Amino acid sequence: MTKRRYRSQEWFDNPDFIDMTALYLERFMNYGITPEELRSGKPIIGIAQSGSDISPCNRIHLELAKRVRDGIRDAGGIPMEFPLHPIFENCRRPTAAIDRNLAYMGLVEILHGYPIDAVVLTTGCDKTTPAQLMAASTVDIPAIVLSGGPMLDGWLDGELVGSGTAIWKARRQLAAEEIDNEKFLQIATASAPSSGHCNTMGTASTMNAMAEALGMSLTGCSAIPAPYRERGQMAYATGRRIVELCEQDIRPSSILTREAFLDAIVVNAAIGGSTNAQQHIVAMARHAGVELRSEDWMEYGHDVPLLLNMQPSGKYLGERFHRAGGVPAVMWELEQAGKLRSNRPTVTGQTMAENLKGRETVDREMIWPFSAPLKEQAGFMVLKGNLFNFAIMKTSVISEEFRQRYLSRPGHENVFECRAIVFDGSGDYHDRINDPSLNIDENCILVIRGSGPIGWPGSAEVVNMQPPDALIKRGINALPTLGDGRQSGTSASPSILNASPESAVGGGLAYIRTGDTIRIDLNTGSCNMVVSDEELAKRKAEGIPAFPASQTPWQELYRSTVGQMEFGACMELAVEYRGVGHNIPRHNH
Repeated sequence: MTKRRYRSQEWFDNPDFIDMTALYLERFMNYGITPEELRSGKPIIGIAQSGSDISPCNRIHLELAKRVRDGIRDAGGIPMEFPLHPIFENCRRPTAAIDRNLAYMGLVEILHGYPIDAVVLTTGCDKTTPAQLMAASTVDIPAIVLSGGPMLDGWLDGELVGSGTAIWKARRQLAAEEIDNEKFLQIATASAPSSGHCNTMGTASTMNAMAEALGMSLTGCSAIPAPYRERGQMAYATGRRIVELCEQDIRPSSILTREAFLDAIVVNAAIGGSTNAQQHIVAMARHAGVELRSEDWMEYGHDVPLLLNMQPSGKYLGERFHRAGGVPAVMWELEQAGKLRSNRPTVTGQTMAENLKGRETVDREMIWPFSAPLKEQAGFMVLKGNLFNFAIMKTSVISEEFRQRYLSRPGHENVFECRAIVFDGSGDYHDRINDPSLNIDENCILVIRGSGPIGWPGSAEVVNMQPPDALIKRGINALPTLGDGRQSGTSASPSILNASPESAVGGGLAYIRTGDTIRIDLNTGSCNMVVSDEELAKRKAEGIPAFPASQTPWQELYRSTVGQMEFGACMELAVEYRGVGHNIPRHNH
């Protein structure tokens, strides 16, 4: 069989443009690579380096890349490492959400404009996974995901301390005056005991699990803790495999099918995945040219049971998940129950069904049987009404206390009405949540707006608002919350969030007022403010609430291109670009 010509050869081995070939080769010589290497016809494999000092969750990739390089070289490829725009959820202001699309766009330009034949995508922190998979679909050269892995389990005073989840719990303890500031910080730091991303099933673990469920990483990759020796071994195997993918010309477009994305929705429900998965899965699907309907979350995901006993929906953390078999063990349960469309290709070269053979867990305390799960119907509930056209509620984190207080009224089960307390952004919330004049009690719902993709900008993790201190001291640790932003994937709050359209573009949340009644019916999937048509028309005439001006050029560009969260908060102009790597860009001189 004739060996195919790689795109990098158009740069480095093109006798029809020998002057350009000389130009492209010349500067690579300055760090010691030879022209013979670059002109050998071996594939050049990019390593999209997401690790840096300001991306601590991904910093492990600075070390893992060495093993990736070893694997690439041993398999007959030439590695070229390059930086990815950093995305760090915990530290980036005003929110890391604006940088998912920026990192996506930067990676598209690198993969399109440089002599790269295939790429290893190094993922970890929340948005590093969707950003890179979105780009891989747009360019459509062979690609594979290498997760950095979660941190080791955190421990304090003999108890498990999960990243993020421990902070939300400690925040309530601080409000109740059960702990002081120093203890609060001690709890927070105990939850991050090693290199790696969140050790809970927050957005980071969720999105790396989604990469594996989609078939874009090697089997068992996502859950290996960052410090484990198996993580370095997986990096080596990933480096070897990407060369084979390149030689076989296996591209994301052959793997990222509608069947793969429907399986991702199912797996997300079974693991108690983050609500952030909704916008990221939709964004990845759109960039892959796959239609996901908003109804698909209910049709395919809602009736899926919770199988994984991992915080915030369960008890344990990432190390035990890995030892219990990780994502393949959960998918094995779903496969046996006929919930997957597993006769589909993956980057392993085998079908997903073949990947899952023999993957049953040996730890039934961590991964429960499909026939006897932790919870039934663990998928997202999709809601709509006069407040929004689309929002979701994570049902796997509804506590028994919350269910008894709000969802168990005889004759009106799963229906509740609350008095709205409305905040315009998180600054307003923090300033006024303890204001006694608001008369906040257990019959209230906390509403936050101005926190969507355009209003913030970038959609902020602010919807998981805690009650005022006075209620927490009375033992009321959670109120219903609603907003056009997001919440941390590590949060156990059953919020109504990702509301679209957001208030900043005239969605219904723009017109709600403190004191209004909100009626939520989970039986019909409806959420409405109880306001007359005449009053609503009057409010609309008053316009939408103000939101902050852009502070940087990128914020302005982001706002001018981004869509709503129902549709993935994509750069709308970008979703039509697919397969751009199939054609070589024109010369530069």
